[in-house]
Amino acid sequence: MKIKVLIVDDSALIRSVMREIIGSQPDMEVVGVAPDPIIARELIKQTNPDVLTLDVEMPRMDGLDFLEKLMRLRPMPVVMVSSLTERGSEITLRALELGAIDFVTKPKISIQSGMQEYADMIADKIRAAAKARVRARPARSAEQAAGGGSEALPQIRNPLTSSEKLIIIGASTGGTEAIKEFLIRMPSDCPGILITQHMPEGFTRSFAQRLNNLCKISVVESAGNERVLPGHAYIAPGHSHLKLVRSGANYMTQLDQGPPVNRHRPSVDVLFQSAATCAGKNAVGVILTGMGKDGAQGMLEMRNAGAYNFAQDEASCVVFGMPREAIAVGAAHEVLALQAMPGRVLAWLAEHGSRALRV
Repeated sequence: MKIKVLIVDDSALIRSVMREIIGSQPDMEVVGVAPDPIIARELIKQTNPDVLTLDVEMPRMDGLDFLEKLMRLRPMPVVMVSSLTERGSEITLRALELGAIDFVTKPKISIQSGMQEYADMIADKIRAAAKARVRARPARSAEQAAGGGSEALPQIRNPLTSSEKLIIIGASTGGTEAIKEFLIRMPSDCPGILITQHMPEGFTRSFAQRLNNLCKISVVESAGNERVLPGHAYIAPGHSHLKLVRSGANYMTQLDQGPPVNRHRPSVDVLFQSAATCAGKNAVGVILTGMGKDGAQGMLEMRNAGAYNFAQDEASCVVFGMPREAIAVGAAHEVLALQAMPGRVLAWLAEHGSRALRV
């Protein structure tokens, strides 16, 4: 049974390229193309697609307005197609909040050398979207967004006793929302956090800024050579692997532009392996929703080095790929629903507080 895809984009050239890429996949068929959401609405009724690819910026009806209505009235897997601009990245992040499964950047038509890799990426994301759990996203109240209105979370005994501990997070498809839900519930005195989320260059900065405005902790796109501090989260930039290194008594961030690992740069395995090497039992590993297997081997190395690891469960994942692989190789100590994970991680840290590094 082929995956039925509907393409919605105001650019005739992009529609043509997407139709060619998707139509060439043996397990997919393009059931329609639409230049705007008004026509797309009729085609959805006629063709009943499995996955929609949707341009974020279009005439007649804004892509976000259309997505919001779609997720309220007929939730279905949507992959956003975005421009590599600051505005494009901000709109894309909002689309993920509204319930889009994933996004791709618009192809660079003039650069033929990367088109096969681009085609493979689109196909992978559509396959993942077809299997993903789609949930309409309820509006978040201002109190919830600020971290209020939820159950009381365990407090870490004396902030300084936990500064030696680190939280290391990896995610992919569906991860932007999962990371947001996790970080919103972190107290201002939580251990330093390093994050690799599969994202292209240009989007990670907007992602970090968005989280920084929502969370009690400070969230930044890592610039490298930063001292890892309690109450701070460092997100791998879209162009580089993020690594954890030691400098005397301190933990530091390091950026590495080496080749992709598991087809990704940044790679979760690279981050996890660096944490295994230099943090060992002081690290807490967290692997969240995402397709593929990136992070499984690195998390196993973390466990073997003494770290304590958590994996998101299948029911709460958008795509149960990376956590499933980590669980399969025996890397996870606990498997939890996303909602339960922040509280459980903090409880474990409260129970296992240790001697501080210099602060």
